[in-house]
Parts: sequence; structure tokens; C-alpha cells
Amino acid sequence: MREIPFVTVDVFTSERFSGNPLAVITDARGLSDADMQKIATEFGYSETTFVLPPKDPANSAEVRIFTPVTEVPFAGHPNVGTAFVLAGMGELFGQVLSDQLIFEEKAGLIEVSVQRAGHGQLATTTIRAPGPLTVGASIAADEMAPCIGLAPADIEIARHLPTFASVGLKFILIEVANLAALARAASRIEPIRALCETYADEHCDCATFLYTWIGENHVRARMFAPLDNVAEDPATGSASAALGAFLTTLVPDPESRPLLVEQGVEMGRRSLITLQVNVTDGRFFDVTVSGASVEVTRGTIRL
Repeated sequence: MREIPFVTVDVFTSERFSGNPLAVITDARGLSDADMQKIATEFGYSETTFVLPPKDPANSAEVRIFTPVTEVPFAGHPNVGTAFVLAGMGELFGQVLSDQLIFEEKAGLIEVSVQRAGHGQLATTTIRAPGPLTVGASIAADEMAPCIGLAPADIEIARHLPTFASVGLKFILIEVANLAALARAASRIEPIRALCETYADEHCDCATFLYTWIGENHVRARMFAPLDNVAEDPATGSASAALGAFLTTLVPDPESRPLLVEQGVEMGRRSLITLQVNVTDGRFFDVTVSGASVEVTRGTIRL
């Protein structure tokens, strides 16, 4: 019998039992793909990460990310939380870690920086989204509404229709009219499954990211991914990054801007995701995602 070490953290929060929970398997050597999937399913979190020695010794680690049903190439809160855990360890596979980390992932190399407060205490971690902005098909409000339990009038289309977008992982970005509409929203699995079949060319599980503006550079959001067995996610860094990047396409002369995404409120797990969306020569250049994390548990899995 093997004992596999793990740490769980709540991500995009500094308070335990809020934010988005994550399990980090800090030494996944010897685990098969099937083992990793079983462990991720057992935890049941939106994602679980598995840390392996890097293929290139110039990098910090290989990190694999699994939902309860499948492996994904990139996600935001798993990187923020994994960096927090590893920075706290200080050493990994016999190598001393700096506060500038590089993770090898299916989506490519993920750059991570660790920010510390006084006395070297971990404060926040920041990741740079790995991909360029890709924008896919748009969806009519009356086609989208049944998938999220709303009426077409609840979907705000003055700025954009519901649209597929990605900077590493693809989501349908949906602006809703107000906080009341956001609170009423609920994922409907059969309509979303039918939508995925209609838009099969998008190669996406049709995870939906709903948002509404509540202040300057401040949105409230919810994310549903029922086809990934995630009824609702309390914090979604990759979707937030896609939204920040996509917003630069909606104005003629975009500028670099911060964006605060508040998520998980309706679940009782408030999360705060801080973005910096960077524009160069009038076009989206990149986006960074930052947040705090807090450790909750640690132990071993018997396998």
C-alpha cells in the first residue's frame, strides 16, 4: 500500500471555507492516468492537481489538472492554489524553489509569481494565462436562455451576444441584466447538452460563465459546468481571464485595465479574483490572474 501526500487549500480567498477548494497531490510520481482520475473523482472538487518532476529541469514542475470526470489543459484556480502550496514547501523533488515558478501543463508553460507579505509570509500568487485570445461563435439569447434557467430578456445583448472565448480553456461568456437575474440563474443539463451538440465545432463542454457589472472594473459572476460534473464553481480564474481578454474586443480603443471578479457569493463561498488585462498597440496582449489562498487540510491517500 502506498501513501500519497496531499494538501487542500481554499483559493481566491484568505478565509477558510470560502473561495474555491482545491486538492494538490504534491508528489504524483508513479500514479497512472487512471489513478489520477480516481483520486480527482474521490475529492469531488472542480479540479485536483498532480505535481510531477518537470520534463525540462529549467522548469519548476509538471502539473496535471483533473476535474471529477476528465483532464483539462489549463485552469486558473488550480495554478494559483498549487503555486501557493509549493511555495510554502520551499523545496520540490530535491530542488529549492524560487518565487518565480514555471509549470509544464497540457496548455503550455504557465508562469507563476509568488508575492509575500512581512516576514516572508505568503500573500498572493499570480499566473499569466497561457494562450492568445480566441473568440468563437455567438449564440442567440433565446437559444442560450433555456440552458441557464433564464428568460431571453435576462440576457444583456447590448454589448455582446453569449460568445465562446478562451485564453487557455473555453467558456461561453454571458452578460446578464442585473444581480437579480444572476441570482435566478441555474444550469439545465439537457438544454446545455443539446447546445454542445449544436456547437460541436467549438470543441467545448459548454461551461457557462455569467456576469453582471456591479461597479467600475468590478463584476459579479457565476460559472456552471454540468457536463464536467461541476454544478457550480465558486471561483474560475480561467473564465475570468477569458472575460477580461474578451472585453478588450468590445471597444474601439481598448486600454490596459484591472478587473475584479467576485464569484461564489450565491454558494456562500465568496471569492475575489484580481485580473490585470494588458493591451499593446490597441490589441489584447495578455492577462494575469491573482489571488490569495489558505491551507485547510493535509494528509495522505492510501492507494
